[in-house]
Amino acid sequence: MSRSRLVMGPVLFHWDENRKNDFYNRIADETDIDTVHIGEVVCAKRMPFFDKYLPDVIERLQRAGKEVVLSTLALVMNDREVSQIREIAEMPDILIEANDISVVRLFADRPHMIGPYINTYNESTLAYFASRGAKRVALPWELPMSSIKTLSNIQDSAEIEVQVFGRAPLAISARCYSARARGLHKDGCQYVCGDHLDGMDVETLDDTPFLAVNGLQTLSSHYIELSDNIIRMQKAGVGAFRLSPHSLDMIKVADLYRQVLDHKIDPENLRLCLGKLHFPMAFADGFLHGAPGTEFRHTLGRRAE
Repeated sequence: MSRSRLVMGPVLFHWDENRKNDFYNRIADETDIDTVHIGEVVCAKRMPFFDKYLPDVIERLQRAGKEVVLSTLALVMNDREVSQIREIAEMPDILIEANDISVVRLFADRPHMIGPYINTYNESTLAYFASRGAKRVALPWELPMSSIKTLSNIQDSAEIEVQVFGRAPLAISARCYSARARGLHKDGCQYVCGDHLDGMDVETLDDTPFLAVNGLQTLSSHYIELSDNIIRMQKAGVGAFRLSPHSLDMIKVADLYRQVLDHKIDPENLRLCLGKLHFPMAFADGFLHGAPGTEFRHTLGRRAE
């Protein structure tokens, strides 16, 4: 079995430039991560804050031996954003991740990957993307293990990637929920999404954790944690395992998942170490089992076989 690829997904939140630069510098210098995603996925208005740093970030990550992937917007809404994507498509020597089906055609003549915001649910869709030059496909968060296994078993197709840690994006909208929560209009949002490093928690009327809001994006309140099923996915043919960045110590998180991927520690040990980070998170793996997404089957004493 070839060595599994460990992937750090794009930063979904509006972190300031110092936090982002420090994050990528530490990823370059201190982790055994194979692939690092950069770029803005959620809101085009955030792009100018960090775009000027991207050349230096790319150079440093590549110098450290990391494959760099430039992730693009999950919702392309106007001609200006299409033009931005066109410019990205002309960048040489870097893998581009398409997250909106409307821009996939722009990358057809160059190596690229399909992001999890595009619904790759069946063999025909996967075959289509592979025929258009996609070298890797990150599957949507809601797929059960049976579908992941089917897609991973297709021969001579794109490499399959699955997110194994972090909040799951559930929806994206043209409206900015963070701005509306402050009584602001999207055009005058004041970038209040940056006040919540991991998204703004949303609770039900009886104070039950429900969702998280990140500007235009709605995420799960729970954190995906699929370490119990990593061996099954490796055997099924999944080649890449994605971590979604949050404000906890992602260097430690990456090290723990690298050890699980290399079969050096077990999932129980991983979760014990995550608990020692003293970061508030409830785990979930329900989607993988065809159950409600908020369920965590390990807590029910039902390990994956």
